Amino acid sequence: MSEKWPSSKPSRVLKALLKIGWKIKSQSGSHKQLERAGWADHTFAWHDSDEIGPVAMKKIGKKTGLKLEDL
Repeated sequence: MSEKWPSSKPSRVLKALLKIGWKIKSQSGSHKQLERAGWADHTFAWHDSDEIGPVAMKKIGKKTGLKLEDL
């Protein structure tokens, strides 16, 4: 059975990504290029006023290794 991801604020998700080892490689406006050893770079392009929905959260989790318990 797959996990049900909640909607979340981008600042909360970015904080969780940094906590699990991602680092901001570069930034241009709201686009942050993240890097982590052993993973492909990930572009995090969310404004703080946005809400990241469950489908996008699941995709972020799959591409970055983020888990529900990391939030």
